[in-house]
Amino acid sequence: MTPETDNRPEETPDSQTDLQLVRKVRHGDRAAFDLLVIKYQSRVASIISRYVFDSQEVLDLTQETFVKAYRAIDRFRGDSAFYTWLYRIAVNTAKNFLEARGRRPQGSADAAEAENFDDGSRLRDNASPERMLQREQLQRELRKAIAELPEELRSAFLLREFDGLSYEDIAKVLECPIGTVRSRIFRARDAVDRRLGPLLNDSLT
Repeated sequence: MTPETDNRPEETPDSQTDLQLVRKVRHGDRAAFDLLVIKYQSRVASIISRYVFDSQEVLDLTQETFVKAYRAIDRFRGDSAFYTWLYRIAVNTAKNFLEARGRRPQGSADAAEAENFDDGSRLRDNASPERMLQREQLQRELRKAIAELPEELRSAFLLREFDGLSYEDIAKVLECPIGTVRSRIFRARDAVDRRLGPLLNDSLT
């Protein structure tokens, strides 16, 4: 008889610390929740800024996300990482905000975050004016390519490429099957590659 496979998510020291803090919050320790806020507030704001462009609205929705998380802390079962659960609340908070105002997620915030992306694998440190111009053009086209992606592709792409979340965690954040996540990321990468391909080829000539 073979032992049963443990399908529970692997706990890292970081996730173990989060679980310890969650347990303290459930026992009335507000300071423990403050530590979770400090740890994740910038990442939550980053997620929300992909849907909402106005900086004050991003701050308000970030605060609202943590208020919701605090009120729902007893419903966190620990079957995923705390930040995955928190990200899902952040995404839903942002989408609900836009739906309530009849607005669509905005691509400009995604493009702003993409400014830090640099395809260094193909444009190495040849700091000639021509190379620098090519790099700036590449980054502009990347921002445009990401901004023009459909919202569901853009969200999955950014969670993977910029936040480094696993496919499993992205599926939990976006509340969709993992196969759907893989398909969305593949389609997003394909669209970005097709947009950047001519520029990358030109940079090698």
